[in-house]
Amino acid sequence: MTKYQTDVAIIGAGGAGVAAGIEACDAGAMAIAFEKAPEPGGAAAISGGGCMIVGTPLQKEKGIEDTPDLAFDDWMKWGGPSADEVWARYYIEHSLHDLYHWAESHGVKWVDMKPQEGNSVMRWTRSQNNGLGLMTHLIAAFQKRGGEIVSGTEITEIKRDGNRVTGIKGVNTENGAPVDVDAKTVVVTTGGFNSNLDMVLEARPELGNDRVMEGSGLGSTGSGHKMVRQIGGYLTHMDHIWFYVYATPDYRDPSQRRGLVFRQAPGYIWVNQQGNRFHNEARSGGNSASPALMAQTPRHAWAIVDTPMKANMEIADPYYREGDKVARDKVEELLEKSPFIKKSDTLEGLAKEIQVDEKTFLETVSRYNAAFDAGLEVEPEFSKPLKQSKKFDTPPYYAIQIFPLARKNFGGIKTDLHCRVLDKHFEPIQGLYAAGEACGMAGGHINGRAGLEGTMLGPSVFSGRVAGGWAAQEAGHGEGFVGKANRA
Repeated sequence: MTKYQTDVAIIGAGGAGVAAGIEACDAGAMAIAFEKAPEPGGAAAISGGGCMIVGTPLQKEKGIEDTPDLAFDDWMKWGGPSADEVWARYYIEHSLHDLYHWAESHGVKWVDMKPQEGNSVMRWTRSQNNGLGLMTHLIAAFQKRGGEIVSGTEITEIKRDGNRVTGIKGVNTENGAPVDVDAKTVVVTTGGFNSNLDMVLEARPELGNDRVMEGSGLGSTGSGHKMVRQIGGYLTHMDHIWFYVYATPDYRDPSQRRGLVFRQAPGYIWVNQQGNRFHNEARSGGNSASPALMAQTPRHAWAIVDTPMKANMEIADPYYREGDKVARDKVEELLEKSPFIKKSDTLEGLAKEIQVDEKTFLETVSRYNAAFDAGLEVEPEFSKPLKQSKKFDTPPYYAIQIFPLARKNFGGIKTDLHCRVLDKHFEPIQGLYAAGEACGMAGGHINGRAGLEGTMLGPSVFSGRVAGGWAAQEAGHGEGFVGKANRA
């Protein structure tokens, strides 16, 4: 048995966990993060690195006037009545100083923005080298402060004495040797449960007869939810799952459950199994594209691309990257080898490959191409802007089969604004904190049913800071998380 003793024990070394560790160390506490995977980073490291941040220098450079009030209005309209107003306001007001500038102080560079559905102005802000770049700097900052990351360790139990948490137990994933940790406080940052299809379908049983793919970090299996529930923590809004549809099955996965998100193919069109387009593909977010695809019978579609359209395609999975570069040979390998991707030198042949009605499919593509021939800026059928697109005229042509992919959990462990885990009476369990996607990004349901994008990674990292600060304070170090609000 390997034994550890620390002030703050953190379960999971992703965005929330590492941020919690930095904050705890800055308060003077000893912090150890236990990570199930061989390397830290979690789902944050494979993300696009975008955070919804309000009032940034990047916005000001582009002449964008943004305020917390405007962002809050957008947030509540998009997320609906189940969005947590208190946590949403708290995050929005702290996003400038306590995420943007804080991350910069640790070497993170915010490099660009892009529009996202539901936002009145551009505020989705990307870190250099995406989520991998963000996490590389944050991990280094944690370790520089004396924080320890123990990888290859799966935590299986939260220890408790009466109403107080006293540590955690687990096992070494390589040799099965037990691990025992005594801690003054524990922070649960285990991520979501979208890489556990059984839990996804338990939360959304109406999808039981359809192909749904697992699409979060490999460690996002709901282990934290189960441990918290076992000691009396309250789980809320578990059916709030954010699906993406620009994803195809990972043919290398033996279980055939995992999906791969692909990006940077804006010229594609999507057709259903009847051979018809059904949506403006430029609106690919979870609040528009996902319901559109899920309304099809059956619930899948084909993303059609020609050869130039695949040139910049990226696959959001470490296998398809070499550091900060796209491994183009691996992308080609996927296009050639996946049974869920079909290829043909003619559009007629592609229709046969994907078994759609040839006449309907050819007419669909022809109508789309005609918009280019006419010099239109927007195609008339679904009002898709054509600036980043082209007509289908360069074989070979590809059809990538896409299915709903469970990507983010918008429900989870219920906490207060100090990130203390609450029980069924909505009273805190002493010594136990939680943050990040295990808590639906923050608090339990900060986003409601829909997220503005960037409202997953941003609140996860921020709530990690909050949890780390207050966990350290309860362990006898520092004054708790304070931060600096951006208020008019």
